[in-house]
Amino acid sequence: MLLPPGRCGEVVGEDPSEALLRELYTYPPGGWLRANMVSTLDGAATGPDGLSGSISSDADKRVFTVLRTLADVVLVGAGTVRAERYAPEEPPDELAALRTAEGRRPAPPFAVVTRSCDVPAALFDGDLGTLVVTCAAAGPPALARVRDLAGDDGVIVAGGEAVDLRRALDELAERGLRHVLCEGGPTLLSELIAAGALDELCLTTAPVIATGVARRIDVASVQGPGRRVSPGHVLAGDDGSLIGRWVVGD
Repeated sequence: MLLPPGRCGEVVGEDPSEALLRELYTYPPGGWLRANMVSTLDGAATGPDGLSGSISSDADKRVFTVLRTLADVVLVGAGTVRAERYAPEEPPDELAALRTAEGRRPAPPFAVVTRSCDVPAALFDGDLGTLVVTCAAAGPPALARVRDLAGDDGVIVAGGEAVDLRRALDELAERGLRHVLCEGGPTLLSELIAAGALDELCLTTAPVIATGVARRIDVASVQGPGRRVSPGHVLAGDDGSLIGRWVVGD
């Protein structure tokens, strides 16, 4: 551990339940939107294959798993779902047991944000409880398709021409899904920042210089006023990666 100062040098040991990582990433009371992203030193959000997994590491994946275990719901853009080939998967047994002991599903459901309702049918296999977050512009045929897949209660229509993310988050909270983990991609993260909805950014910096043209983790087309952030903690992975937790505002 590199930050905070009072805990510098502390070793975050690996154990089946990842107890110390769970402590470090415990959600504060109330609603909270956390984003988790990975980037190279020069800001690329993906490796040369166009996927984030190729710049990830074992340390990053450990944190990724713990963050999912703690979340009520995983918010993700449909483009990322398709590109990264999201699919229902079981978390490690011991971490799943911690969730079920709290009366929750073994893994959090996905909430897929999509204007078009182009969502892979495989996401609805099993009992993960995948939700679709969309808008009226998707149109009746597309809405009917995802309602067939997710059920009427599994579709949140928030907004007219575009998805109203603030309204969508309110609807998730009404369902008891208040601790939200956003896994991107960059477009969705940009929209959440623009909406003033982001509370925390968990960012792993990979010890890689990508060079060339690559997407950043935030692809807003207009320069905004920026957001001041405060460090929660910074961890150093054995591979040289830096794993930070940054809280928006004070």
